[in-house]
Amino acid sequence: MDLHHYRFRSLWPLPAPPAAVYTALEKVEDYPRWWPQVRSVTRLAEQTGVIVIRSALPLALTSTLRQTRRDPAAGVLEAALCGDLHGWARWTITADGPGTLARYDQEVHAARPLLRRLALPGRPLFHLNHRLMMRAGRRGLLRRLETV
Repeated sequence: MDLHHYRFRSLWPLPAPPAAVYTALEKVEDYPRWWPQVRSVTRLAEQTGVIVIRSALPLALTSTLRQTRRDPAAGVLEAALCGDLHGWARWTITADGPGTLARYDQEVHAARPLLRRLALPGRPLFHLNHRLMMRAGRRGLLRRLETV
């Protein structure tokens, strides 16, 4: 087992049409407006930007995102990450009854030295931190979708 490797999956059932959810999620630069843990997004070019996140732990993570797939027909948004975390993240948006299921998958390696040093004792906290961040993100997106 690689202690620096993390795999996350979150499922967000949402009472909104898939197109509305996809539109909200593809606008990464708007995330700080509705997702409290996304502290900033700075666009560098059309398909790249820098994201800073911080959840419950007193540790901000910075990564450069590079869009690798944007497929509205398939409901897929995917980006490569490099920086404090190296790897990829993907949203998959599908119809779910009258609403939508937004599935978030992420596979990363911790590159920041502090994360690597704390890998063994901090692993359960890092997973909890991610769950808290995703829970808050879903709540924020629900509020955002109500105003659209």
